[in-house]
Formats: sequence, C-alpha cells, structure tokens
Amino acid sequence: MEAAPESNLQAEVERYRDQALRAAADLENYRKRMIREKEEAIRFANAGLLEKLLPILDNFELGLDAARGDASAQGSKGIVDGFAMVHRQLGDFLISSGLQPIDAVGQLFDPKFHEALGHETDAKQEDGIVLRQLRRGYRLADRLVRPSSVIVNKIA
Repeated sequence: MEAAPESNLQAEVERYRDQALRAAADLENYRKRMIREKEEAIRFANAGLLEKLLPILDNFELGLDAARGDASAQGSKGIVDGFAMVHRQLGDFLISSGLQPIDAVGQLFDPKFHEALGHETDAKQEDGIVLRQLRRGYRLADRLVRPSSVIVNKIA
C-alpha cells in the first residue's frame, strides 16, 4: 500500500511541472508579443505626422504644375526650378521616413490600394486598368496611409 501515496506524489509533481512549463511558455509568448508591439509602435510613430504632410505635398504639386505652365509664358524658369527642388526634397524626406508612394497608372485596379473616382473607356487598355491618378496614394511599411484616387478603364 505504500505505492499509492508515491503515485499520488508523482502525479502531483507532474501536474506542478506541467503548470511551470505552461507559465514559462506564457511568459515567453508575452515577452515576444511586447517586443513585436514595441517595434511596431516605433515603426509607425511618425504615421500621424506623415499623414498630415500629404495634403501639403498635394497642394505643392498643384502649385508647381500651375507655375510650370505660367513659367513658359513669363520666363520665370528659375523660380519654378527652385520650387521643383524643394518639392523633390520634401518627397525624399517622406520616402526616407518610410513613406512609399503608390504608382497606380497602368496597374490593375486594386481596391486595397486604389479609390475609383470614375470610369473612362480606352479601347487600347484592358478592362480594370488605372488610366489616370488624380491623387497619389501612400503606404507606410505594410500599412495603407492613403489610397490613390484613380480613374479606371471600363470597357462597355
């Protein structure tokens, strides 16, 4: 009859061992999750700032395009070149901060990255191809910051 208390003791040891292993695994999983969340928080810390800069970049591009049209008529190429340089520097800054522009023209429409604002027909292109990009979209790492606003080819 001595075997019974020893088997109960062995079962209890196994149960505590199992609990200890589970607790260690839970702690390791928690540690990994915290590291992953911290890395993600660091990677996307600038997302708000970058998102607020996008409308400024859009307006800058519109102004630059208008100035290019006027410069040819008025001969103010130097000013336009200066603005183009600032525009390029701003774009380089955003890219170095992790922002990636989405080039949509000529691509198949993808609702994950594109927002269709209208349809046009171009028999030379396949159905569903982006014909024009009205506003550039951006991604930050694997997150969509803003979809590209596009015109999509629709063959009747």
